[in-house]
Amino acid sequence: MLSNKTKNLRSFASASSWFEVYAAFSTFIMLLRTAFNDLIPRQIRSFLVSKLEAFFNSQPNNQISLHINEFWRNGRDENELFFAAQEYLPTRITRTYKSLKVGKLENEKHLNLAVDSSEEVVDEFEGTKFTWKLDENSEENSRHSQKQAFVLSFNEGNRERVLDRYIPHILKTHEAMKSEKRILEIYSWSPYYEWTERELSHPATFDTLALDPELKQAVVDDLERFLKRKEFYKKVGKPWKRGYLLYGPPGTGKSSLIAAIANYLKFDVYDLDLSYIDSDSDLMEAMRDVSGSSILVIEDIDCNKEVHVRSKAEQDSESGEVSGKFRLSNLLNFTDGLRSGGGEGWLIIFTTNHKEKIDPALLRPGRMDMHIHLSFLSGKAFPVMASNYLGIEGDHPLVEEIQGMLEKTQVTPAVVAEHLIRNEDPDLALEALVEFLKQH
Repeated sequence: MLSNKTKNLRSFASASSWFEVYAAFSTFIMLLRTAFNDLIPRQIRSFLVSKLEAFFNSQPNNQISLHINEFWRNGRDENELFFAAQEYLPTRITRTYKSLKVGKLENEKHLNLAVDSSEEVVDEFEGTKFTWKLDENSEENSRHSQKQAFVLSFNEGNRERVLDRYIPHILKTHEAMKSEKRILEIYSWSPYYEWTERELSHPATFDTLALDPELKQAVVDDLERFLKRKEFYKKVGKPWKRGYLLYGPPGTGKSSLIAAIANYLKFDVYDLDLSYIDSDSDLMEAMRDVSGSSILVIEDIDCNKEVHVRSKAEQDSESGEVSGKFRLSNLLNFTDGLRSGGGEGWLIIFTTNHKEKIDPALLRPGRMDMHIHLSFLSGKAFPVMASNYLGIEGDHPLVEEIQGMLEKTQVTPAVVAEHLIRNEDPDLALEALVEFLKQH
């Protein structure tokens, strides 16, 4: 039999061996972690981690489901999340699906796809897959003949990701989709003291706008800042609005720019003709009905005597206003956002051919924040017109010649457009324009 001393020595040797193995393993893990962090780019590390998470979370254990019913609160209210999923999920359908619903609405150009209850839809978000199923036999509301619900299944380990990020992502995507599909309206103030509406069908966009590229980019950048700063305006206690003055000769593209802005923002347009405003009460009634997230346009504002530059005697008078149909102060108050009842998110646009005729009080910063001079067609803007009207893309010798000529002459975009549409042959149209510019 072994002595106690021998047994103790063997136990010590065994413990020492295990310690060496543990130390070696710990060193290996530290080296592996260092190599993983230092040698592998951050994007690849994130991808690998997400895939590992997805693998372990995809195990069938701990699968849970969320039921998103079509109606909420005992079937009385529509569930916004259900309809968001209904619009969102067809965008995740691929060509591998064998059972789909398809249809076309009267006012839409494209076919619409819908989820079929016989097949699941798999969506991937942040490296994790989520499974959706349409349940057309939901018992949520017996009073509705069509009872539907979406069932969202995922691993329990993704509960916070679903509630905090995935569902908000679906709602945000749905809002963007609604905005993209929205049919814009243009409202005109009529002699009957009411707004009449029609579809805003003007096709102008910033891509098709024949405007100096630097000026075009400045307008787009300003619009983007306006859209993003709603909370900032609230924080500083100012109405969320922006004022633009478009001025320059007739035919320089004021209406096209307004349409491009409306199509870019997805805002309705309210076109207010001040000649139909007979009193302060008329003005306030018209202003009160202008909804938020819209553009108020007052064209040719210089044609109204109430907004002309006041004489010194008028400025020194007790009221400080020109007598007329309405008081200038009421128009100023609206542009300041003080007497409006339609919400927030306004763009106020004045157009004029004669900026110098307008009272400076109406044009100061805070009312008209950006003054945009629309002048004669520049050479830099002409390639856009050649593309729009003649389908010419890229370099063309006549286009380059016309660009040089436009830098030396004054001609409006409207005049150039008229010459371009006179001939269907692009080369003949450009040659005729060259001859016109030589004589101009």
